Amino acid sequence: MSAIMSIALTRVDEFALITLNRPEALNALSFALIADLGRAFEEVAATDARALLITGAGTKAFCAGADIKELTGRSLSAQKQGAEFGQATLAKLDRLPMPSIAIINGYAFGGGLELALACTLRLATRNAKMGLPEIKLGLIPGYGGTQRLPRVIGEARALDMIMTGRTVDADEALGMGLVNRLVDGDAVSAGVAYAREFSGYSLPVLACAREAVKRALDNPVSEGLRVEANLSTIAFQTADAVEGMDAFMAKRKAQFKDR
Repeated sequence: MSAIMSIALTRVDEFALITLNRPEALNALSFALIADLGRAFEEVAATDARALLITGAGTKAFCAGADIKELTGRSLSAQKQGAEFGQATLAKLDRLPMPSIAIINGYAFGGGLELALACTLRLATRNAKMGLPEIKLGLIPGYGGTQRLPRVIGEARALDMIMTGRTVDADEALGMGLVNRLVDGDAVSAGVAYAREFSGYSLPVLACAREAVKRALDNPVSEGLRVEANLSTIAFQTADAVEGMDAFMAKRKAQFKDR
């Protein structure tokens, strides 16, 4: 894979790895970095990677948020276009054929936490600190934080974090469900080990599971159940489902082929 300006896109065995590569700026989300991310997501989508891992260069930060100096003195239309650009870029993670994992190795503030929230799953190192501090600047989150955070941790906790702008540490983030697990040692190695817990399963069926759960948060239960039934039926039609059930009955390990 390739180095794309402010990020590095590499391969770790069967996984794609994006590293935000502005350690001197705590990997802040400049508009150039966001554009590079969008191109990288498209490149990853065209590969055979089993999952996408995202982390930050250095030991201090996953991503410290937006590059504030780029946000000042802009017209109303430019501000709106900037928010829509960031939202559209992060939304590409939803459309990847493989799951994504944010490996939060240090600070994840503002747009950095919004990037992590846009991933399928989140891991955090013990020194991680997370928050949406935009309110302290007279702003609110603009890259999806007001929508994704309550879906992950609930409305009350999301309002608390957004309205106070406070920082949560790794232990509190785990307790409220903001991250899935805490990791020790080499963060990328821990991310690879976590990804291997599901990456051997059928990617099309994993995509059905992701879509079904996502739709549960966007619809009434009755509509969500209809979506689940449809996606479950689609999963049953895959060759991988036939293989999985045959392997179970034969008491052997399934050999999924993503079809």
